Amino acid sequence: MIEVRSLSKRYGSTVAVDGLSFTVRPGLVTGFLGPNGAGKSTTMRTMLGLDRPTAGEVLIGGAHYRRLPEPLRRVGALLEAGAVHGGRSAYHHLLWLARSNRIPARRVREVLELVGLESTAAKRTRGFSLGMVQRLGIAAALLGDPPVLVLDEPVNGLDPEGVLWIRNLMKGLAAEGRTVFVSSHLMSEMALTAEHLVVIGAGRLLADTTVREFVGGSASLEEAFMRVAGNTAEYRAGGRR
Repeated sequence: MIEVRSLSKRYGSTVAVDGLSFTVRPGLVTGFLGPNGAGKSTTMRTMLGLDRPTAGEVLIGGAHYRRLPEPLRRVGALLEAGAVHGGRSAYHHLLWLARSNRIPARRVREVLELVGLESTAAKRTRGFSLGMVQRLGIAAALLGDPPVLVLDEPVNGLDPEGVLWIRNLMKGLAAEGRTVFVSSHLMSEMALTAEHLVVIGAGRLLADTTVREFVGGSASLEEAFMRVAGNTAEYRAGGRR
């Protein structure tokens, strides 16, 4: 379980996250929605110990990420799939991550096969397409077989077959009892994938509810989202930031 407790983050005079509280529960795919600049990336970075909160905290399984031993075994994350050394092969990129968390080397082959990169495992990643880099990032998130997954725009760069694959993968992982937290701008995909939604705007909580309850009488998730988030600061003054 992920617990966000009264989380705030300021960068100088800019408030990125403002007193945010919500819980991400196991057994569900939880979608994380908000306009550009709403504070989603900052919230996810704080979950993973990459940013320190100004106030409040985020607990994963009752502990701060920084204090988790062998964190890849506890939390799998996809934030920036392209953060890969171009001179390394896909296999050696994952092997280095595995060794850093005492994950058996055989697991590297397993996740490469799972994401469909087994035939290109020996190739240097500088020659990878965007979709291949994305699959490698997903492989890294799955490497430690973690009970918690934090994924930012996981369908980015994937073709239709890949989108269907990651959708079914996330649903399957949640069905196993894992906690799956997914940020995306693709409302149509979230409507097909998520069961629960956390929606923020201007760093504050706008909704924490099931997809069905959030959509309500609206024609689509997109329409419901605009109804709830369309009046936030990110949409005023002529459009998204």
